[in-house]
Amino acid sequence: MLRFMTFFVVALMTITIPPTLSAAEPDLVFLLIGQSNMAGRAPLEAEDKTPIEGVMLLNADGTWEAANNPLNRYATDRKKISMQRLGPGDGFARTLHEAMPDKTIGLIVNARGGTKIDEWVPGKPLYDHTIARINKLDKKPDFASVIWHQGEGNATDPEYLPKLVALVKNLRRDLKQPDLLFVAGEVYGEKPVNGRMQKLPTKLDGTAVVSASELTVFDGVHFDRDSQKTLGSRYAKAWLKLHAPAK
Repeated sequence: MLRFMTFFVVALMTITIPPTLSAAEPDLVFLLIGQSNMAGRAPLEAEDKTPIEGVMLLNADGTWEAANNPLNRYATDRKKISMQRLGPGDGFARTLHEAMPDKTIGLIVNARGGTKIDEWVPGKPLYDHTIARINKLDKKPDFASVIWHQGEGNATDPEYLPKLVALVKNLRRDLKQPDLLFVAGEVYGEKPVNGRMQKLPTKLDGTAVVSASELTVFDGVHFDRDSQKTLGSRYAKAWLKLHAPAK
């Protein structure tokens, strides 16, 4: 009888204590950085606050948990939590999960609104804190890509392209991934920065730029909920295209 009870307890524990999602490691990890549209300013609906299937988010303790919005809530330099809403990471992750259902997607989101690309350089807090957050991890990820959305603060900057090239090179060096893929996204409207940004793939291999064409905003600058989801999906499709030759 004792032997039977021991067997029953062990069997019950095996059945009722499966490994949790937060204890796992994602298969593909993406670094999402940039300005307010990356942090997300679109209003959240109830369905946006539930866990995103197959997606994990790096939290403030450096561990992985089931991802749900707002995805920028653990950013090292974010603005107040009430400003963190729906960004492109949601549509990005959902589209990737649909395209690669056998892969767990991991997101490290570290954006701050109202910033210029000039603040995303070595020696400045936004850049240094992002790299430090990654370096603190016990197991440093081999990133699948950087997803970058910034530009409103440099909308008319004639030097934006060389600054963007420098950012990619710095990240590839400091993350020790010389071939790290990088996808940037246009800002809303006919801003000069978009044309400059579109030239990035002519300067560096392994890069792409997604269009903001036909997207809409709710306040003149920030993409609305539907447009954020569309933008995120465009990021995912651009990354899949970049990634395809490596398969």
